[in-house]
Amino acid sequence: MTATSGNPTLTELLHAAVAAVGGSERPGQVAMAEAVARAIEDGTHVLIQAGTGTGKSLGYLVPAIAHGDRVVVATATLALQRQLVERDLPRTVEALHPLLRRRPEFATLKGRSNYVCLHRLHEGVPQDDEEGLFDQFEAAQAAGGPSSRLGKDLLRLREWADETETGDRDDLTPGVSDRAWSQVSVSSRECLGATRCAYGAECFAEAARERAKLAEVIVTNHALLAIDAIEGAPVLPGHEVLIVDEAHELVSRVTGVATGELSPGSVNRAVRRAAKIIDEKAADQLQTAAETFERLMELALPGRLEKIPEDLGYALAALRDAARAAFTALGNTRDASVSDEDAVRKQALASIETVQDVAERVVQGSEFDVVWFERHDRYGASLRVAPLSVSGLLREKLFAERSVVLTSATLKLGGDFNGVGASLGLAPEGQHGEEMPEWKGLDVGSPFDYRKQGILYVAQHLSTPGREGSRGDMLDELAELVEAAGGRTLGLFSSMRGAQAAAEELRGRLDLPILLQGEETLGELIRTFAADARTCLFGTLSLWQGVDVPGPNCQLVVMDRVPFPRPDDPLVSARQKAVEEAGGNGFMAVAATHAALLMAQGAGRLVRATGDRGVVAVLDPRLAKARYGSFLRASMPDFWYTTDRNQVRRSLAAIDAAARSAAAS
Repeated sequence: MTATSGNPTLTELLHAAVAAVGGSERPGQVAMAEAVARAIEDGTHVLIQAGTGTGKSLGYLVPAIAHGDRVVVATATLALQRQLVERDLPRTVEALHPLLRRRPEFATLKGRSNYVCLHRLHEGVPQDDEEGLFDQFEAAQAAGGPSSRLGKDLLRLREWADETETGDRDDLTPGVSDRAWSQVSVSSRECLGATRCAYGAECFAEAARERAKLAEVIVTNHALLAIDAIEGAPVLPGHEVLIVDEAHELVSRVTGVATGELSPGSVNRAVRRAAKIIDEKAADQLQTAAETFERLMELALPGRLEKIPEDLGYALAALRDAARAAFTALGNTRDASVSDEDAVRKQALASIETVQDVAERVVQGSEFDVVWFERHDRYGASLRVAPLSVSGLLREKLFAERSVVLTSATLKLGGDFNGVGASLGLAPEGQHGEEMPEWKGLDVGSPFDYRKQGILYVAQHLSTPGREGSRGDMLDELAELVEAAGGRTLGLFSSMRGAQAAAEELRGRLDLPILLQGEETLGELIRTFAADARTCLFGTLSLWQGVDVPGPNCQLVVMDRVPFPRPDDPLVSARQKAVEEAGGNGFMAVAATHAALLMAQGAGRLVRATGDRGVVAVLDPRLAKARYGSFLRASMPDFWYTTDRNQVRRSLAAIDAAARSAAAS
């Protein structure tokens, strides 16, 4: 952007915003802002890898606000949403106001179930097979206060609902259990609608939508973006610019939204809800179909269904037809004896519609769907169906009629953007055609000097990890590394079983606090870890991407193994097979890309500030020896690389000594 008719330049705007937020301009941030401005101006698309510390939120907010079109920013995590809405946007808007001579409005918009429903809160809904949680709550209140965790949560929710301005679950601190929240929220299918609801004028979800309609910048999440793309009915207001932050998560979130599930529990819940309202014939048909489905699910073995078994096909067709009949009956039947009939009916309709839709989808047997059985110790078996790929959906729905910016610290895997681009439905860079969106990739680097600040150590002398069994040599190596580091360790494990085994072993060997994911809330674990340099934190997936602890308290990040997806994962194996049938390398396109993304994210936990020093240790020799090792290493920050175990121990001891000395002075 250049100055015309007295308009400020992009450089001037960025300088003002950075000064307001409290930081310094960085070359990568400037390059990013310029690329975003060009993409918006040209109506094209850009993938931008911006390393930790680049200041990427201002890198996209400033050019987007300056352009003046409505922009939607979608993030994967609550932490980033809060940073944008509570810190970056307010300061940026105020800083740009004198230069732009306007003050853009901004708003947050999430799915309806994220907001407390005043109708559900005050009127309640009869429960499926118990007296009703609200009856229990009232009884507990009358007896002098609720004694159960659920009762306490519900009491606090009622008090909070009278005070909150947003009704947004994420604004409730501390939070409540999912079970408690489900009693005071509704899905979009269950909602009565503002015009039919006695509380419509006060509805928090409707208020959020109205604010979004008036806003120039709308902050939302990947899930709502996926719903907007998949379900046809627009959820987000019309917009000319879409910015997807934490874009490495997008495909996973869209896949999750597009996945359907049927279990005996969910089907029986739908039956109970509908049976209260519909006629006896329709209820009996639905009950019979549900019982047949449940009997089959008792025998279900985990794994992909390449072809739907004949008995399952019959059962699902019967369930679909019975659900369709019940849905029709629900629309035609009115029963004045049912209290709060509209709410009961909407809840039943939502449950029945889900059963009908998923059963129909599986029966149709699209070649673009993957169907499989899952079995959980607690919940029993379930039938799941997911898209083989969401690339076509994203290409059609995401990139049409708007400029799209996708950014993350990890988009360039194996040295280029083509792997991530393919998952988004994009042709290799520079090879777009009439139906393929034009896009460019840009790596704006990082303000950190990774080769001087960090070491990537691969323990190539260890045994290769197997599917099962303890790795004694890996645990020995881990204990020695943690001891050399004096604690300060974030342990990233590919399974919860591995994290538990390592925590148990090291608690017996070392006189250091070892925190384990699951023993306390994640937020509390991270706070404790960040507060004490001697502490170690071990865990699995959410720690690979969700820990931000700059400074000396996290100077060793350990990965127990290359985090390939399970080879028997039905969706992963189906996607690999599809790539191979198309002439590609299924392992590299799916499994190795999945592992590269996680390892890049995990390694990114080490250096969070310019003064950070430390080691990323991978206790899996395949990273050094296997042919795909170079691809995985190229996806990680450019640390100094070694396989010398003695050198790493000396480096860790020196880093620990320096940190102790600094803390003592």
